[in-house]
Amino acid sequence: MSTTLPLFWHLSSASKKDRIDASVKLISSLEHFQAQFEAPSPSEEDEGSDDKTDALDSFNAQDVSYSVRRLVRGLASPRESSRLGFSVALTELLSRIDTVTASQIFTLIMDATKSQGSMTGQEERDVLFARLFGMTAIIQSGLIVRTKPLPTSQSSVTLASSFAAYEQILMELLVLGEKKAWLRESAWWALSLAADTLEAAEVSWKDEAVAATVQHAFVENTVWSPEKIALALKLQSAFENLDWRSLVSPTFKNPDLLGTANLQTLALILKDSHNGEPGEDEPRTAAAGGWKAQLHYVWDTMLDRLLNTSNGAKTHFPEFFRVVVDESLFSSTASPERKYWGFQVFQKALALIAEDTIPMLFTKNFMRTWINHLSKQDRYLHKAAKCTAAEIQTFVQRNPKLGFAIILQLTGAHGSQQFDKITKTKTVESIVSAMDVEDVKQYIDYLLKQANDTKVEIDTINARRRWIVDQLASLIRNGSISKTSDWVESVLDWFVVNGLFIVKKKSEKSHLIGLHQVPKPQFSDELRQACRDKLLGCLADLTSHVMTVEHENKKNKVAGTAADGELWVDKVLCTIEELKQDTKHVELIAEVDEEDEALRLKAKDVAARLKKVSGEKQEAASGMRLLLLASLVQQSCSEEVVSLDTIESCIEAATREFALEKIKKKKGRPSVSVDDDDPPEPIDVIVDTIIGFLEKSTAYMRTVGSQVFSLVSDRVKSSTIDLILTQLETRDPTAEESSIEEEGSESGENHSEDEMEDSSESSSAGNHSEAEEDSNDEEADEELRQRILEALSVNGIEAANEDDDESEEEFMDDDQMMAIDEHIAEVFRSRINEKKASKVVDAQREATHFKNRVLDLVDIFIKKQPSSSFVVRLITPLVDLITRSTSDEKQLSDKAQGIVRSRIGKAKEFPSSISKEEIVPIFETLHKRARTERSPEYLSILGECCIYLSHLMINTGLQDDVVIQYRQSLADFITRKNSLLNVSFFQQFIRRSRPGAWGLRNDLLELPGKAVNMYRRFQAYQLIHDLLTEPPADLPEEVTQFLQALRLVLLDLISRACNNDHALVLSAAQMRELLKLALLAARQARHIAPEDVASIWEPSAWSKATGLLLASERFKGTAQMCKQVVQIASAPQKNPSSKRKAQLISEGGENVLTEIKKHKRKKVA
Repeated sequence: MSTTLPLFWHLSSASKKDRIDASVKLISSLEHFQAQFEAPSPSEEDEGSDDKTDALDSFNAQDVSYSVRRLVRGLASPRESSRLGFSVALTELLSRIDTVTASQIFTLIMDATKSQGSMTGQEERDVLFARLFGMTAIIQSGLIVRTKPLPTSQSSVTLASSFAAYEQILMELLVLGEKKAWLRESAWWALSLAADTLEAAEVSWKDEAVAATVQHAFVENTVWSPEKIALALKLQSAFENLDWRSLVSPTFKNPDLLGTANLQTLALILKDSHNGEPGEDEPRTAAAGGWKAQLHYVWDTMLDRLLNTSNGAKTHFPEFFRVVVDESLFSSTASPERKYWGFQVFQKALALIAEDTIPMLFTKNFMRTWINHLSKQDRYLHKAAKCTAAEIQTFVQRNPKLGFAIILQLTGAHGSQQFDKITKTKTVESIVSAMDVEDVKQYIDYLLKQANDTKVEIDTINARRRWIVDQLASLIRNGSISKTSDWVESVLDWFVVNGLFIVKKKSEKSHLIGLHQVPKPQFSDELRQACRDKLLGCLADLTSHVMTVEHENKKNKVAGTAADGELWVDKVLCTIEELKQDTKHVELIAEVDEEDEALRLKAKDVAARLKKVSGEKQEAASGMRLLLLASLVQQSCSEEVVSLDTIESCIEAATREFALEKIKKKKGRPSVSVDDDDPPEPIDVIVDTIIGFLEKSTAYMRTVGSQVFSLVSDRVKSSTIDLILTQLETRDPTAEESSIEEEGSESGENHSEDEMEDSSESSSAGNHSEAEEDSNDEEADEELRQRILEALSVNGIEAANEDDDESEEEFMDDDQMMAIDEHIAEVFRSRINEKKASKVVDAQREATHFKNRVLDLVDIFIKKQPSSSFVVRLITPLVDLITRSTSDEKQLSDKAQGIVRSRIGKAKEFPSSISKEEIVPIFETLHKRARTERSPEYLSILGECCIYLSHLMINTGLQDDVVIQYRQSLADFITRKNSLLNVSFFQQFIRRSRPGAWGLRNDLLELPGKAVNMYRRFQAYQLIHDLLTEPPADLPEEVTQFLQALRLVLLDLISRACNNDHALVLSAAQMRELLKLALLAARQARHIAPEDVASIWEPSAWSKATGLLLASERFKGTAQMCKQVVQIASAPQKNPSSKRKAQLISEGGENVLTEIKKHKRKKVA
């Protein structure tokens, strides 16, 4: 027992892993003891003995019998998790040994759990739980129906189980269930386990046990409960030959408890909320215990019976769910606790449901309850409703084929078409994202069929169409859905048909779905505008969407195209042209004049020619083609059209840029005249048009502009960069508007007196129109009116009463008029100032948004053309935006910071060549601004830019200019007290641009002696440490000279500090930093020049320094570090370097190399 006693302690551990490990070790030990135990011979047995506990000791090892008793007693322990650990160990032990009987263990449990009158409530609960766990252990171990006899005498056979023991356990579990309501569920669950065990058993007393179970549980006990229903369902499926009609009557009318006739009774019992005496038609139910959030196990039994058995049972499920769940747990009068159960039942059923049964789950009361609690966070069951929504989404991810069926229910009769909007979730959207392409097509067909319904009112059909438009647009906007050409084209075509045309006659053979039926009623103007807006929005999403296109057996990722390589905007234009020709079935809403049509044809002709451009200009030509086609789509769909002059200039620029053949002029609009002496660069015209697109309010034009610029970025010239940077300059956004107003006022003052006379002569003819205008102005601004009345009342004048016609009209004299004139003027001035202030704020906001979009172009250019020399010109404007933006432009500053950090700071490609006159002034300016920058964040940005330029300058042979600027900044940092630079500015340069930083090595040795204070001095030494971490391997002589100079500096510092030089007072920590630097330098000397390390580092000098440190009371703790320096500098080189090996081989041949190898082997040995 000495080996098993410690294991019992861990059975009470709060950790499940510890409890299981202790159980495994205990059972293994006990099995070993029992295998070594020898049972007594038959002559030694006392066959007449009825003492079962003695029999336990007789046929079991001492450790085993002790452990059985100890485990039984431990079931009543209230300590931590003792009951769980001891019950698991007891169950496993009883299943492993065959030397005990069920009757013995039952007696031990009953004796160990006797209740006494002096027990407290907690002690009584411990005893009851101990009995429950003990009975469960007997059942789960299989001991209750074990047929193997005990190893007793040959004259008698003792079976491990018996009918008497079974009945004892059965009765005890029933008693436990009746004694405490909160124990009933667990006790009857153990009974259900016994029924399952009995079904699979082959004991001789099986029929007697079944009869006893039925007698005690159903005949003698007439009270029904959820636990009794679960037991009845198990026994019915296992023992169908019993007379179940008599056993379940009169409570149930049909022996099939889940039959239609029994559902009302079943719902009352499962609701578990009946109190008091039952009514005439109500069954006798058990007293309800305390409510538990955990769902009763009877639901698992019923759902398994209904959904996972024969088809005959499945047919009951829809009615079962409607009556027992929807009309009971989700009824309007049900408590939140019962509704919480209902949500759990729904989740369990959803995991087992078949596709054809899904609509039966989304019943009326469930959907009402779910939507109500999901829509607002303060609802009592909001978390349960969210959990249900998450379960549905997970279910669809596992079963994408069922997504469409669920969407039909969420947006159907019991749900809402605006389900996501009402519930403030993305349930429908996430379900659609999980669906495959075929289901998406099915969903689109379903939506389009809903667009035409003559049986509903106009308001209803308009609302439904509005929802359909939103749903179709959301399908394209959803990035998780695979964009196949067939369904995307069908959506775009439907938008084109209903947004731009009026369907006069249906065409069922047409490939355009919108022509298959004439809309009745016709789409309203509002809906047509919505279709056009959504069409542009979809094109914006598709333009930025990347599609894999296969061309000449090569797969390329291209944005804005379908799988066949055609632009989406081109497909839309083709559909528009096709519909224009089909005058039999459709009619264009807006007429197009000949001038516009001629320009459209010209643009299409240029686009067709651009498609044929190949070679290095092919990408830019595709961008120009996208620009022209997108402009034509914008002309057709949006009120904010692209001007004809803009399209004409783009056509002219494309013709010149790509050397297209001269297009024959057609009658119509004359081409825009261009100054032949100094025409603008074609790319400048294109980029200017793109910038104009960025000013538009539609996302479509902004997306097209960004995509076009990405494609034509390789054609950018210096003047193009100037054009972009001009947009980022700080200007007064209201200046242009003010100048326009001034011009308008001047032109107004220049009207001739003759014109005024003519207008006065014709005034009589326009009295009627003036009267109409006056009537429109009668609704004056109430606030302005009140302020004028207040100004009048201050001067003692009251407003006239319009209703008092008999009152005499009073006139004011000149003095009174002058008195109120100033007050009224002040009112109007304040009103004008308020409007101007509002305009200034709006203009400033629009200017910031516009600059933000222009920054997108800068980001695109640096990303697409990192090796362009124009990138250098963008650095200073970006820094200006970061450091000089106002608080209202913080978003602009943050975006510029992001560009610098991601594109400039992490650049891997650099311009191949750039002139010194262009880059050096920018580099100098950045360093000057760094020396005066107070913000550490902005100083970090300047450091990133300086490092980028230093890489570029070093690559182009301008390393000296880099060193000069960093030397000046380093001197400012070390020697000037109020320097705004920090050590990180130089550390980043040293770590990321080591070739350039190596030029500062001598300055780092000289400047610390001029440091403004000791702190700056040691920051300089830290920079030397960073520099020596990775010295240049290709410059061994320079490294050697630097190490020798550093040795002299360090030895001098140590000597002065130990000799108490007042000009150099160091602490012990500072001395350690110096010695760390010395150790690093010594290791680098040994690595670079192993043969000359002694001459470089002079071990004798460092030995003297060690003595000085030992003699110093302050620094003696650092002497050990100095000794390490001596060891490194004086230790002999163990292995010759590769260069030395080569030299030895050349001098002495292979024999020398052989001797080296022998030397190594001897040392290893």
